[in-house]
Amino acid sequence: MNQDALQSLRERIDELDAKILELLNERARIALEVARIKHDQNDPFYVPERERAILDRISALNQGPLPASSVRAIFREVMSATRSLEK
Repeated sequence: MNQDALQSLRERIDELDAKILELLNERARIALEVARIKHDQNDPFYVPERERAILDRISALNQGPLPASSVRAIFREVMSATRSLEK
């Protein structure tokens, strides 16, 4: 692979990383709003069934090349970080 192609691919990865970061922060902002509503309604903070449903839905949407196990691990980490933020 020539250096120009490699540089172009690296730049595209950098762009995607910025978009992923933007989306993660948007997700976190929405999760904070969900947490506020749960608090106001005295709803349970952590609902394992909801987390399982999210992981199942994401796994079903995944078309690769990442394996489902990797996608689930990534989203478990995202949800874990969000739960920490909500506290």
